[in-house]
Amino acid sequence: MDPKKPINQLKIELPENKAEGNYSNFTVISHSGAEFVIDFARIMPGTPKAVVQSRIIMTPIHAKTLLYTLQDNIKKFEDKFGEIKLPETGSEPPFGFQPPHKSNLPN
Repeated sequence: MDPKKPINQLKIELPENKAEGNYSNFTVISHSGAEFVIDFARIMPGTPKAVVQSRIIMTPIHAKTLLYTLQDNIKKFEDKFGEIKLPETGSEPPFGFQPPHKSNLPN
C-alpha cells in the first residue's frame, strides 16, 4: 500500500429510529435475474405465521458480497466464542430448509 495515498473512509449514518434494530429469527430469500430479496421475519411460539420485520432488496453482486462478509464474520465469531452449533434435525428439515452438510460449505 502506498503510504502517501490517503485512505478513503466511508462514513455510515445510523438514524436514531433505526438504531434499535429489528429482531429476526427467520429469513426467506428469493431472487430474479436482477435482484435478491431477503425478508427478515420473526416467528413467535404458538403463532401460525411469521411477521416480516424488514425486507432488503439487493443486486446479485451485493448479495454475494453479503455472503462473503457473513462467512468472514462467522469465522471470527467462532474463533473467539466457539462453534455455532446448528440444531439437530430429525427426519423433517425445519421450515423446509436443510442446512448444507459441512463439507458442501465454501471454504
